[in-house]
Amino acid sequence: MILDIATLRVAFVVMAVVQLFLFYFSAYRVTRSPYSGWWCVALGFFLAGSAAYLLDGTPHQVWANPVGNALLVHGGVAVWAGARSLRTTLPKGWISAAIPLAVLVAGLVDDPANNSWAGGAVFLAAMSLTVGLSAHELWQLGPEYSRVRIPLASAAGLLSAFYAARLVAFLAEGGDGKLFTGILGSGPTTLLSMMLLVVASYSMPALSSEQHTRALRLVASRDDLTGLLNRKAFLSLAADRLRSRRSAGTWGALVLADLDHFKSVNDTYGHAAGDRVLQRFADACAATVRESDLVGRYGGEEFVLFIQGAGAERAEAVAAGISDRLAEASEAEGFEMPTVSYGISTYDAGTSSLEDVIASADRALYAAKSRGRNRSARSDS
Repeated sequence: MILDIATLRVAFVVMAVVQLFLFYFSAYRVTRSPYSGWWCVALGFFLAGSAAYLLDGTPHQVWANPVGNALLVHGGVAVWAGARSLRTTLPKGWISAAIPLAVLVAGLVDDPANNSWAGGAVFLAAMSLTVGLSAHELWQLGPEYSRVRIPLASAAGLLSAFYAARLVAFLAEGGDGKLFTGILGSGPTTLLSMMLLVVASYSMPALSSEQHTRALRLVASRDDLTGLLNRKAFLSLAADRLRSRRSAGTWGALVLADLDHFKSVNDTYGHAAGDRVLQRFADACAATVRESDLVGRYGGEEFVLFIQGAGAERAEAVAAGISDRLAEASEAEGFEMPTVSYGISTYDAGTSSLEDVIASADRALYAAKSRGRNRSARSDS
């Protein structure tokens, strides 16, 4: 059976329009999730690219085909960005722009007026790459996301493999080869793309809702000013780790940090300056500890760190590193940063109560302040 390419492309455009309205009104407007937003952007690019292809075979193909290729690849990049947003990361901006730009340039320099497949190899490789990366991102999602992602990842992987097969056939026999124009032709490609849209429409509401829920949980667990864990979230996570001890051994350290004479910063420079000091300290903590460590704002100008697999000496080194980074911020802020006092306690396999660990660190912190501040004190000394 011979597939009418023009009819299939029109059908794809109609389906994309319907899906765009569905995604926007049923997913994006309800959740405002980045995932659904990126899919709306992708559908917009797919629509524009498919519309450009309708000019193939006319005098306008000299620009329409290269632009259509670039727009479709932009859509693939947007699908990839949407998948990465589920893990709160996005592709680098220059990568997102460079891939479609390379496709556009490859098409424009390959005699597009007389060659419908100008720049075809670069286009096929880019589509296989971007859609394949989307499938990879979806497979990498953790168990907190529902299994509804699996059909979408499978469909994206299948489409990526199909584009890779088209690339091989194109390089082997050119744009007029029987295999490339038959089994691997534009008709089957359009049908597979439509299948991907159908699967996406099935998974979109669930993934968007889950992303929205995760974002709300993240906001609820973070301190508004510093971006660190708030007290409730820190205590919950630290208690879980103390019970499980699965991440980095059965021992570690807890550090309470208090900014010395913080009230004088507010009194001298104003509360806005005080807020910047707290933010600078939070930045210093984030730059010093490992990603696996927990850092939270315990209250006011007091902070708490949970460092797994670290002894008292290692905790003292971390505290010193934080203080050094905070002091370096003085020049940027235009006034001297306050010093910091630290109380350090340790835990091991026999420790059962987070409250006891915090109480020990609090006593050590009191000792550090009573000895003149701007120092660390250990609960075992």
